[in-house]
Amino acid sequence: MNTTGEKPTEDNKNKLILRYPSSWWGAKWREALPSGNGKIGAAVYGSVYEETIMLTHEELWRGSQTPDLPDISDKLPEVRSLLLGGDAPKANRIMADTLEERGYKPKMAWPLPLADFKVIMPSPHGFKAYQRELNMETGEVTVSWSDGPTRYERAVFVSRPADWIVFEIRAEGPDPIQATFGLELHDPKDIRRSATLPEKVELIAEGDLLLYAAENDDESDFGAVARVIPQGGVLGTVDGRLKVSGAQSVLVVIQPFVRGERAAEWERLRNELAGKQLQYDELLAAHVTEHGRLFRASTLDLQADGYDRSNEELLLDAYRGEASLEMTEKMWAYGRYLLISSSRDGGQPCHLYGLWCGEYEGMWAFNMSNENIQMIYWQALSGNMPELLLAMFDYFDRLIDDFRTNAKRLYGCRGIYIPAPTSPDTGLLKHKAPHIIHWTGAAGWIAQHYYDYYLYTRDEQFLRERALPFLRETALFYEDFFIEDEDGYYVSCPSNSPENAPGNYMQGPGKKPLTETAINSTMDFAIAKEVLAHLIEGAETAGVYEEEVEKWKAMLKRIPPYRINEDGAVSEWMHPDFTDNYHHRHQSHIYPVFPGTEVTRENDPELFEAFVTAAKKRLVIGLKEQTGWSLAHMSNHYARMGEGDLALECLDLLSRTCVINNFYTFHNDWRKMGVGVDADWAPFQIDANMGWTAAVQEMLLFSLNGTLRILPALPTKWRKGQAGPLLARGAVEVTIAWDQDAGTVQLELLSRSRSQDVTLQFPRPVSPVEGLRCDGNRIVGIHLEEGVPLKLELKM
Repeated sequence: MNTTGEKPTEDNKNKLILRYPSSWWGAKWREALPSGNGKIGAAVYGSVYEETIMLTHEELWRGSQTPDLPDISDKLPEVRSLLLGGDAPKANRIMADTLEERGYKPKMAWPLPLADFKVIMPSPHGFKAYQRELNMETGEVTVSWSDGPTRYERAVFVSRPADWIVFEIRAEGPDPIQATFGLELHDPKDIRRSATLPEKVELIAEGDLLLYAAENDDESDFGAVARVIPQGGVLGTVDGRLKVSGAQSVLVVIQPFVRGERAAEWERLRNELAGKQLQYDELLAAHVTEHGRLFRASTLDLQADGYDRSNEELLLDAYRGEASLEMTEKMWAYGRYLLISSSRDGGQPCHLYGLWCGEYEGMWAFNMSNENIQMIYWQALSGNMPELLLAMFDYFDRLIDDFRTNAKRLYGCRGIYIPAPTSPDTGLLKHKAPHIIHWTGAAGWIAQHYYDYYLYTRDEQFLRERALPFLRETALFYEDFFIEDEDGYYVSCPSNSPENAPGNYMQGPGKKPLTETAINSTMDFAIAKEVLAHLIEGAETAGVYEEEVEKWKAMLKRIPPYRINEDGAVSEWMHPDFTDNYHHRHQSHIYPVFPGTEVTRENDPELFEAFVTAAKKRLVIGLKEQTGWSLAHMSNHYARMGEGDLALECLDLLSRTCVINNFYTFHNDWRKMGVGVDADWAPFQIDANMGWTAAVQEMLLFSLNGTLRILPALPTKWRKGQAGPLLARGAVEVTIAWDQDAGTVQLELLSRSRSQDVTLQFPRPVSPVEGLRCDGNRIVGIHLEEGVPLKLELKM
């Protein structure tokens, strides 16, 4: 054990280092260091005397009320008549009010913390040389300090293969370990809004076991069994807790349960834990094999000066104006770590709090599909972790019948309608605000991930069995929902551009708009075009749905063209009765450029520039209305536009406004520093963490139709570096090393699933390469043999 608390530079690249414990009053979980195995979470507060490790589980939710969704599709003609007649404010609340009138009073579920694992350790001399850190490569959180002549270390991780929380205390020095252990209901002080605590809480200390349980609102029990294994010393019980005195080390293994009858679950887990010879290092090694395989599937090196500084020191740099290269790298790795730790095949998708919600009714603690869950998973494919998306696909496939019910009873349509917010218990519409009811694009936006999964992996079985059926359900809804105008173009009515309202219906700062409901939001048709184009391409590839392809081609022709406003920007609404409102966090109308791929600088330069203008209006005019996640979104679309310095500027803004000391990102800057929306509470939201990682990858690689764009938005500041392997469409792994000062780029390309030809495109013309056909900034017709790496070195 290092007695100074310092670690060598080379060991710190993938570590978050903090110099003080969680300190946010009433919500210390927000500053905790997180560990997770995609299913079970542990958030470590880092207190010397009274340590708290909040335990969570992806299947533990509470508070749901799911009545039968009324059929209100009979109101659709009235809504459309008012909208098309020019009375959007009157149309705005008809469907929402009808749901109320017909007695529909649902309630969204929220994640429930499972327990707090408490460790009490005396500090007779007073602590010094305190440090806590997260090793992102292993998923291990450690807290260390010196007390007199002895140095102590506590370590915890959540085992991916075993579904256990594994904890150990170690001591180096003359004083042995004195510690008391308990499990209890998560801290009631974290009830921020009125909420009922779980009842029938029980803790029993029995031999070397702690047995804990409480009752959820469905009258099922949840809880855990912990086994405490000291090396040396004496183990006893005190007031329902276990106490260890005089030990050299203490190992604790905790196994939770989320649904069942406590006595039966305790017996089952007691038998699973009893009598096993358990060693911390052996359990950690098994976990690191699985966790590390994903974490190391791609790497990033921006040639930072070093990796010794703590998170607090890195944030001070950011507050001075720019995130350092070290912080940029660590934030990229952290977004990757958080996704790995809160998502895995066979489980629930990562929601807005990941696995670590410490509130009893977390604000927006669900799966939000009008931006957020998409952003959470943007990094997975290009980051060479496609398997993490399977949890998301499982989730939406599992709820497909509810989505069909929504489509039928809200709009009288076939196919599926996905509400923006959902939770694992149901996919029925539960949020009754007009901007939720009238936004019909969630299914199509989710469908983009299904089709991209195929494009990146070339998994044709997935294409036939999962992607195309989901896309077809989405297209069925559009087929019934869209109506036609006198020119034969489709009309999307009612329509919403996520959470925004037209400028000519705004009433001023702090006031609700006159209507959230409009006609022909740009995003509606951008998504519909993408769904139909992917269906046509995918059906022809897979040889299915042959009788429907011509119908989808005809539907594509009925989608109206995008509208350019008087500022030369693509308008957020394609209907002329609705004007733009630049003062908003969502950037939905940029969809055809990012995250879509419909419009590029090459295929339509004039329209592309109009999208660039629309994007820049948000950054220049609407900066006060931004959020953490919207700055991450901006960074991604600037990267797609080739604006690397602007993309990095957005991450710099994010780093000094909505990032806290454990590098969690928040919805808004609670300090009211002038960047971002004002609010008295700043909810933790994991999406901007993930969006940061995705934006970095977007700056380094973009792929489409057999063309790999290398370093398409490389910021000026990133003079030299290496990244990869990143994954490109076509299932091509790309590893890139660059040196801007020398003007050199080194590449390694590997086609994973087939032999193919690709084109490389660079931001500047490249020097001729022997044996390759160079055309300005492109190298054309590079042949890749399946599974055979190809290395190239060139100058720009």
